[in-house]
Amino acid sequence: MTVTLDDLTRTTGEWLRGEGPMSDVVLSSRIRLARNLAEQPFLSTASSTERTEVFRRLTEEIASSPFGADALLVDMADTDEIDREVLVERHLISRQHAAGEGSRGVSISPTETQALMINEEDHLRIQVLRSGMQLDELWEEANRIDDLLSQRVAYAFDRQLGYLTACPTNVGTGIRVSVMLHLPALKLTKEIERVARAARDLRLAVRGLYGEGTDTVGDLYQISNQTTLGKSEEEIIQTFTGSIIPKIVEYELAARASLAKRRSDYLDDKIWRAYGILCHTRSISSGETQSLLSPIRMGIHMGRFDRFDIPMLNELFLHTQPAHLQKIHGRSMDEDERGVERARYLRKRLAAGSKPSSA
Repeated sequence: MTVTLDDLTRTTGEWLRGEGPMSDVVLSSRIRLARNLAEQPFLSTASSTERTEVFRRLTEEIASSPFGADALLVDMADTDEIDREVLVERHLISRQHAAGEGSRGVSISPTETQALMINEEDHLRIQVLRSGMQLDELWEEANRIDDLLSQRVAYAFDRQLGYLTACPTNVGTGIRVSVMLHLPALKLTKEIERVARAARDLRLAVRGLYGEGTDTVGDLYQISNQTTLGKSEEEIIQTFTGSIIPKIVEYELAARASLAKRRSDYLDDKIWRAYGILCHTRSISSGETQSLLSPIRMGIHMGRFDRFDIPMLNELFLHTQPAHLQKIHGRSMDEDERGVERARYLRKRLAAGSKPSSA
């Protein structure tokens, strides 16, 4: 059964499921493949008619494929701004795709583990997404989708360079590997910059919650590869699974253990002070909400906070985002209105969902 956009907002989405390997630190892992049709110009030079033809061709092929039969196809040109932003907040499309113009869309699987963006920067972006650290499984899934589509359409490909893409940094494999990490203890112990430098030394990008051009909020960091030429997909993934991500997870868990041992009162104050503010606030921004939920997320994983669990925290995290908040209330709101409604939502939800504490 095909889901609708309204159905999506009743759940927290795959990337916030809170399950999978290393999920106490790794919120989600994602792989994207950039592809272009051989017989069509890149979008930077394509006419409106050519963009429309790319959209028509790809939507038909995706809908008739095994993975597209039950997918939700969203025509972005016919979708309002709030719904587009909901898809951004759920990590199903990029900000660039939401803000774009002309014929474009996305095909979303019922589980939200697959999102195929049409006419974003390239003709096609194949995205697979899962909670926790699951890059090997994601590569198998992305490769399977890519192989099925390559039997239906011809990709722009050069025998020497590999897949041809709109951005030169994607030429080659066209793969973008990304891992979302929650690193509050490294931030509190002032070790986060050392970790960021180590990632950059490996030619990995460190970005905020919504990728390129976004700030880090809620102690959430996206780490992704910057180049795709000269290495195989497996070699790029191995950089993440074999060294950098397990090591960062190890550092974060060690920092949490150190805080618990040496500065337990400071740690508990961070956690419970955040909870107190969320329970009593009268107006609050999305950024401050995310920042306050961060120590609580850490506290739950460390067994130091028991008023609610990770699924409820993830619900609070997502449903207080600007577009989700407006979608839930069924109307557009300015920033001040959202601040008041967000605070009201938090107070009501926390009062209903909290349980007695043993602290």
